[in-house]
Amino acid sequence: LYLPKNRTRPNPTLILFHGGGWVDGQKERNVLYLLPYLELGWSAINVEYRTARQAPAPAAVEDCRCALRWLTYHARDYSLDPSRFVLTGTSAGGHLALITGMLPRNNVFDRQCPIEGNDRWGSANVPELKVAAIVNWFGIGDVADLLEGPNARNYAREWFGSLSNAEQLAKQLSPVNYVRAGLPPIITIHGELDDVAPYDHAVRLHAALDKAGVPNRLVTIKGRKHGGFNRDEMMQGYTAIREFLRKQGLL
Repeated sequence: LYLPKNRTRPNPTLILFHGGGWVDGQKERNVLYLLPYLELGWSAINVEYRTARQAPAPAAVEDCRCALRWLTYHARDYSLDPSRFVLTGTSAGGHLALITGMLPRNNVFDRQCPIEGNDRWGSANVPELKVAAIVNWFGIGDVADLLEGPNARNYAREWFGSLSNAEQLAKQLSPVNYVRAGLPPIITIHGELDDVAPYDHAVRLHAALDKAGVPNRLVTIKGRKHGGFNRDEMMQGYTAIREFLRKQGLL
C-alpha cells in the first residue's frame, strides 16, 4: 500500500496488477506505473498474486478478486474511497484488471476469499465489489483464443498446464465474455502490431463495449508491438487516460 501523508479524507485509489503472462513477473518491477497516480495524491495498491509456478489458472484471478474484496472491507482503515477504485495492469496484468472489474457478484472465483465477521456467501452483508474504471495496458481480452489455433501462446498454455477443463475455464476467464451494460468505464492502450497479446483482442473488446453502451476508449499505438513504448507514446497514453478519467469524474 502506498498512502499519501494527508489521509483526512478518503482518496481515489489505483490498484495495480503486474504482467508476466500469468507465469512470471513481480509486483516490484511495475512500481513506476504507480507514479502518475501518486503524483495526483491518490493512494495506490500494488497486488501480488500466484503465478503458474505456484498454482495454475484460475489462482491469479482468485487472488486479484480477493485483493479487491479485502480493500473493499478495509477501505476505511486506510482512508481509501471504495467508490473511486481504478484497476490497471499491463499484459496479463491488463487481463487481471479487466476480469477483476468485470466479474459479476458472487461468482465462483470469489469462493476462496476470506469472509470477514459474520458475513456469509449470498448474504446482503457481503459487499459488492464496485470499480470506478479500468485502465487496460495491452491486456488479453480472450484467454481461450490463446490456447489453440493461430493465436495460441506458450505462456497461456503454461498457465493452464494439464487441466482437463482448460478450454471451458479459459472461456470463464475471458473478459470479452462478460461484456454487458453497467460495467465500469474501460480505456485500453494497445500496440497495433502486438504479437504477444493480440491487438485484435482490444478491437473486439472495444466493439463489444460500444454495443453494450459501456463508456470506453481504445488508444492505438501505431507501429508498436507489445509494450516498450517510447516517451512520446507513454505521454500519449497517459494524456488519454487523464482525459478519460476526467470524463468519469475521477480527476
